[in-house]
Amino acid sequence: MEFAQTTAVVAWALPYLGALLSLALSKLGRVRDYIAASTLGLSAISATLLAREVFSGHGGLVTWSVDWVPGMGVSLGVYVDTLSGAMALIIAWLCFLIGVYSLEYMAHDPGRTRYWFFFDFFVGSMLLLVMADNLLIMFLGWEGTGLASYALIGHWYTDEQGRWVGDPGRTALGVPMWFPPSHSGLRALTFTRLGDVGFLLGIGVLYSLTGTFSIPEIAHSSGTWAAWLAARGLLLPFLLAFSLGAMAKSAQFPFHEWLVTAMTGPTSVSALIHAATMVKAGVYFLLRFAPIFKLAEHQLMHTLPAGAEAIHAYFTFITLIGAFTAFFMATQALVARELKLILAFSTASQLGYMFMALGSAGLMEELANGILAGFSHFMSHAIFKAALFLGAGAIIHAVHSKYVDDMGGLAGHMRYTFAAMLVTALSLAGVPPLMGFWSKDSVVEAAYESGVGLAFALGVVTAGLTAFYSTRLVLRTFFYEGSENVRHLEAEHRLHEAHPLMLAPYFLLAVATLLLGLTWPAVGPEILSKVASNVLALEEAPHVEVHLNPFLLGVSLPLVFGGIGIGWFAYQTSSGRRLLVAIRQSEPLSAIQDFLYDRWYINSIYYRVIVGGFAWLSRNGFRWFDSLVIDGFYHRLLPQSTWEASAIGWRFEKGVVDRGYHERLVSAVLGVGRTLRRSQTGLINHYLLMFFAGLAALILAFLVWVV
Repeated sequence: MEFAQTTAVVAWALPYLGALLSLALSKLGRVRDYIAASTLGLSAISATLLAREVFSGHGGLVTWSVDWVPGMGVSLGVYVDTLSGAMALIIAWLCFLIGVYSLEYMAHDPGRTRYWFFFDFFVGSMLLLVMADNLLIMFLGWEGTGLASYALIGHWYTDEQGRWVGDPGRTALGVPMWFPPSHSGLRALTFTRLGDVGFLLGIGVLYSLTGTFSIPEIAHSSGTWAAWLAARGLLLPFLLAFSLGAMAKSAQFPFHEWLVTAMTGPTSVSALIHAATMVKAGVYFLLRFAPIFKLAEHQLMHTLPAGAEAIHAYFTFITLIGAFTAFFMATQALVARELKLILAFSTASQLGYMFMALGSAGLMEELANGILAGFSHFMSHAIFKAALFLGAGAIIHAVHSKYVDDMGGLAGHMRYTFAAMLVTALSLAGVPPLMGFWSKDSVVEAAYESGVGLAFALGVVTAGLTAFYSTRLVLRTFFYEGSENVRHLEAEHRLHEAHPLMLAPYFLLAVATLLLGLTWPAVGPEILSKVASNVLALEEAPHVEVHLNPFLLGVSLPLVFGGIGIGWFAYQTSSGRRLLVAIRQSEPLSAIQDFLYDRWYINSIYYRVIVGGFAWLSRNGFRWFDSLVIDGFYHRLLPQSTWEASAIGWRFEKGVVDRGYHERLVSAVLGVGRTLRRSQTGLINHYLLMFFAGLAALILAFLVWVV
């Protein structure tokens, strides 16, 4: 095995080893924790060495495999091109930094062995997913992240009220709007598994058509299997079903609800899931397969135009779903009261941006430009969102509350945290020259060039909404008048900066966001050119340059700064605060606020229609099936029929068996026996007479027969 292959295998295998060591060293406390985090650091170093090999040698490609199920052609292997190499690098380092943060954040948690096992298992599964060379191994990593997320989201499974997400006692359409950790973990598992059914179906279809699970081989034969499906009118349904897993994993509408309630897990878990790992699995799916689908479209364009139109319709659908999700989730972040919940809505919204970019890529003349727009926003969001979540954890830890209403005035007490949160929140808002500005601008430009006007409009409006809720988050947390809770903590001198092990990761990420943004016009083209230099099915590496479209800037930047200005007016001026009070007292405006706060009632509709629907079927099933079939047939009809049959059998036995057999037949036999006994006199004369009489009868019968 060559050095590059070794680094590829070690990068995903080390976290699995760390998970096993967490169990084996469960009695060693802090030693176990540091070893678990250290394996993530070694994995990050391996990913760095791998990226260096991919970007500087080996033609931009590292492959390795061993037979696993030879009969089906299944191997355990890696396929690391420039895309997966860059993804693995970002994922590994972010997970390591979150692991370092966890050393202090989870230091006193009683379930640390379980936490570290699933944390490292999660990281290993995500890296395996990204570097897998075939669909079956990719699906194993895919499901591994889902399993680990269920355990991590429900880590505090004892369900104390302080661990809930949502307001205890609040209902919408009669449905409770608070969720304990155990329920939230189950929601995540259920929503993502629903989409994974489609993903698994797509894998089965591709295997049946190509005879292989290998992703490169499927890419090379894309025209063949796509033509077979298109000729039968199945190409668009197949593409949609195949992408359901990605939509669910990345919390796109209508699968978004699991991401909201995933906030019941520790903040480090929220950062892990929401930054560069699980929710980005769906983004990686599109980054990997969008070029393959586009390649199939090119091959079908002249031979089977209907197939090319189906792929075009698929990319349009992805673009619109992403744009709607971005807008839809941003509206809910405007009014959310929980600090982590604001960031959760933001994550789903930014994932919508990524889907919009990758869908737009398939509609653009230059597919690579859309792919790179999606990748750059993935990278940018991974960095600043991890910092925001980790900073939020430090704030919640300091004020002992998850609600922004219990915060305010923290800038003087947590200066470094404030600086980190300010830079990353402005990056989220898309303020130049931070990294979020460059990546969001490229996404909006991709939507504009796609020709899908509705997606472009939603993307621009969402930029303004994002700027408002980002400003609101910073002001309510750091500048707004200190709440009674904060004043109480100040009086007791209990407000302080986060521990260095917690502070260092998110402060470094904030610095990275700032430096990347400042240098992006110079380093961005080189980074993106290397990422696009050897991507599977991406036919030509594009010429990359960072440029600004004056028209797009003229449309989006006024909305961004307008959102910031409105946020400042609403939360930093007395007039704005009076206006907020008036809004809450106005019945129509208050109803709109409740509509957004209760998440457009989508969650309530799910519970009413789906959960309630199945409950209705269950109740009526009991009423009709159980009552009529089980009770009526099994408990009533069957016993009655058996009783009637036994009565008939009893009458048969009494009338036929007892009387016919026991009485008449037996009496006749006994009568014959008595008659025969009387003929046995014991006198020789009688026996001789009977002998000769019988002989005479035989002779007579013989004579009659002869004559």
